[in-house]
Amino acid sequence: MSGDRFPRTLLVSEIFPPRIGGSGRWFFETYRRLPREAFLIAAGEHPGQEEFDRAAGLAIRRLPLTFPTRFLRPRSLPGYRAAWSGLRRLVRDEGIEVVHCGRAVPEGLLGLALKLRAGVAYAVFAHGEEVNLSNPEARPPRLRRRVYGSRELAALVGLVLSNASYLVANSDSTRRILTARWGLPAERVRRLRPGVDTRLFRPAPADDGVRAQLGWTGRRVLLTVGRLQKRKGHDVMIDALPAIRARVPEALYAIVGDGEERQALERRARELGVAAAVQFLGEPNDDELVRCYQQCDLFALPNRAIGGDIEGFGMVLLEAQACGRPVLAGASGGTAETLRDRETGRVVPCEAPDGLAAAVIEMLSDPLWLAGAGKAARRWAVETFDWEIAAGCAAAIFARTAAADLAAGEDAAGAEGSGR
Repeated sequence: MSGDRFPRTLLVSEIFPPRIGGSGRWFFETYRRLPREAFLIAAGEHPGQEEFDRAAGLAIRRLPLTFPTRFLRPRSLPGYRAAWSGLRRLVRDEGIEVVHCGRAVPEGLLGLALKLRAGVAYAVFAHGEEVNLSNPEARPPRLRRRVYGSRELAALVGLVLSNASYLVANSDSTRRILTARWGLPAERVRRLRPGVDTRLFRPAPADDGVRAQLGWTGRRVLLTVGRLQKRKGHDVMIDALPAIRARVPEALYAIVGDGEERQALERRARELGVAAAVQFLGEPNDDELVRCYQQCDLFALPNRAIGGDIEGFGMVLLEAQACGRPVLAGASGGTAETLRDRETGRVVPCEAPDGLAAAVIEMLSDPLWLAGAGKAARRWAVETFDWEIAAGCAAAIFARTAAADLAAGEDAAGAEGSGR
C-alpha cells in the first residue's frame, strides 16, 4: 500500500466498535489496516468508546449519529443539524477530500449535504438488505406500510445513491440490486467483500471439557450465530428439528445471539416438543464465541428472504469456516458467496423445513465428509477472506480514484473485491 495515493478520507458510520454489528466490524478491520494519516473515522457514540478508542490504533472522532427512523420530520432536524455541524468542522479542519458513508441513510444523507454545501465527494457502502428494503419494487404491499418501506425513504435513498461518486457493494448479490433495481451504472459499483480474522477464528481439537461447559456432552451440535430476526431462519430450523432428531436423536440446536424473535422461537420449540434440543446462549464475548465455533459439529445460517429483507453477505459463515467448521447457508441474498458449495458446505433453500432437515441429516450423518469439508473450509477462509486480503482490495478501490476525479464524477477503472 505504500505506493498508493489515498485522498484524505473521512469514514462516517453510526455502527462502529465497541457497538456490536457486522458492518462496524467490517469497517474497523478494514480501515485499521490502511494508512492512518489518510483516513479519519467519524463514529457513532457508545458508552464504552473511550477505552476502545485508546486501543484501536485509529484516528476516531465520536459524534451523535443516531437519528429517528422518520428522517424528514421536525424532531429529526436538531440531530441532523448537530451531526452536520460536527462533520463540517472535521472536513474543514482535517482537509477531507472524500467522505465514505457507512450506509445510504442516515450517513449518506450527511454525505450528500457535504457534497452540496462543501463540495466534498462521497461514496456509499451498500450491505444488501437496506437497499433492497428501501426499493419499492422489492417489497410486497404489506411491507410498504412499514417505516423502512416508506416513499420518503425510497426517495432519499435514490437521491443519495444517484449522487454518490461510487458505491461499495458487499457482495455480487448487493451489486445486482444496485444495478438492476436502482438502475445504477455497473461501472459506478465496486464489489468489496468483508473478511475474517483467521488468527482469532482458528480450528481447535475437540475438547470434552469445553463441550461440557457448554452443555454439549454427547450431543451433535448444530450452531447458528446472529441476531434473532426472521430473515436468519432460526424458526425454520426449529421447525426442522423433529425430522432431524428422528434420524439424529442426539442433535442439539445451539443459538448464539439475541433479538426480537427470542420469545417466539422459545414458544415454537415448546409447541413442537423440542425445547430440550434448543439452547439459547445469548451474547458471548469473542473468546466464548470462538469456542462455540470450534466445538460445534456443523454451522448453519438458514437465511431466507422475508419480503425484501435479505441477508446481504453473512460474515458469521466466514468465521465458522475459519474455525474449520463446514457450513450450511440459505439460498438467498449473498450468503452463497461465502462458501464453496459441496466443498466447504452446502447452499440450501430454507423457506420450508423439509429440504433443510434433509440437508442437515445428510451432513451430520457423514463424519468423514464433515471432517474433509472442515479442512477445506479453513483453507478457503485463509486463502480468500483473511482481513489482510480484504484490506488490500479496499486499498486498491480507495486509491485508484483521486478526490478530484470523484468530485468531477469520473470513475477510474474499479478494482474488484475479495473472493472468487
